[in-house]
Amino acid sequence: MNLTLQPSTLIKRYKRFLADVTVIDDTSSSDKKVTMHCANTGAMTGCAIPGDIVWYSTSDNLKRKYPNSWEITYTQAKHWICVNTIRANQLTEEALNNDLINQFLSHSKLKREVKYGEENSKIDFQLYDKAGRETYIEVKSVTLLEDEQGYFPDAVTERGQKHLRELIAMTALGHRAVLLFAVLHSGINSVKPAEHIDPKYAQLLRKAQQQGVEILAYKASFSNEKQNFSISLDTQVAVIL
Repeated sequence: MNLTLQPSTLIKRYKRFLADVTVIDDTSSSDKKVTMHCANTGAMTGCAIPGDIVWYSTSDNLKRKYPNSWEITYTQAKHWICVNTIRANQLTEEALNNDLINQFLSHSKLKREVKYGEENSKIDFQLYDKAGRETYIEVKSVTLLEDEQGYFPDAVTERGQKHLRELIAMTALGHRAVLLFAVLHSGINSVKPAEHIDPKYAQLLRKAQQQGVEILAYKASFSNEKQNFSISLDTQVAVIL
């Protein structure tokens, strides 16, 4: 994925979807306060510390109240974090189509956002192999780093618990079901369930593995030249249950 982004300095994030930043006004060479959209409903623990560098995109949609969107944080600890959770599925789809995820090299067809299950869910990706067999893939963005360990989730997630139940049900029906952690934090090298945050999710995750759900984690690589960024989900990391 290639993005052209502009830098700013974080003042604060608030109301979940908004953030104030300081940018350089090229017309006056002075600092300017800008409010931008933040496409992340999570706690964003460690990803939104005042003083961090915020890299943002700008939409050409004139109807948007906030044309700028927070995409990437460069932390004061020198970590890159993609905080726009929409990118997790986009990066995963790119990785699937470019054969960067070794476990899915044989698929011949991909569908997005397919309705399934008994709890009114949508699966992120439904793959078909050449024989027509189905694989269900649920993607979760991982950005929480604590004591050099990556964790998911960063807040209690009833929605995430529901998704695990649905994946377990798919394995019971004989389908392949996969939970894929998309690690979008350069400092995270393994993923654990955040039992200290959502013990029920951690319990369900272990149950899902026991019932045949595959639990995978792939980490994003970040590179940039001036304002041009490249992000690729291409390195498998450990999941510690």
